[in-house]
Amino acid sequence: MRHERTPAFGVIFDMDGVLIDSADAHWESWRRLGEENGVPVAHEQFTTTFGRQNSDIIPILFGEVAPKKGQALSQRKEAIYRDLIRKEPPIVAGAVELVHALHAAGTALAVGSSGTRENIDLVLGAMSVADAFSAIVSSDDITRGKPDPQVFQLSTQRLGIPPRQCIVIEDAPAGVQAAKAAGAYAVAVLIHHPRQAFPEANCTVDRLAELSLDQLRALVGDSRGVKRGG
Repeated sequence: MRHERTPAFGVIFDMDGVLIDSADAHWESWRRLGEENGVPVAHEQFTTTFGRQNSDIIPILFGEVAPKKGQALSQRKEAIYRDLIRKEPPIVAGAVELVHALHAAGTALAVGSSGTRENIDLVLGAMSVADAFSAIVSSDDITRGKPDPQVFQLSTQRLGIPPRQCIVIEDAPAGVQAAKAAGAYAVAVLIHHPRQAFPEANCTVDRLAELSLDQLRALVGDSRGVKRGG
């Protein structure tokens, strides 16, 4: 559905930890991949890599491997992950409602994720919100992972909205750093990290369900009927 007026601002959603609480499924998929390849993967190793690209994670967990082997490991890991979440994707409470509210108000929406396009399509389909998004940037589109800003720079370009008029919703410190480096506002959801892990965030919330259209409008300075304040 296209809106006639130009969106006043854009919202870019990270996927893992924002739209879907996928940490346990990602951990289990890496653990099973390690088991299949005779490489024990410690949970402590996994937690330091969450939110990053597979191309950055594989050398940490499996050591340096040839590019072809790394690609095969990545594809197998994502296949395991999709099998784990396919029947009952752990959609974050409030995610569907927030997407609907933003879309209904004419806000331009994007997904900017380190996940694959296949993973993103699975999640958006499960949420029945795919039509609300006018831009999707996945790991298939980028060469540098967060905290590099490439994923969000490309997201704003595809939305056609300047970064200073975009808000990124993230759950990982590397994602917030990437958003700020891209010149966007950053909202941190404290689903897996404490508030002090996000000194650069413009706003932090304990749960995604706490966010509203009015709060996001106020953050980016879209003042249509919204009272600015703390």
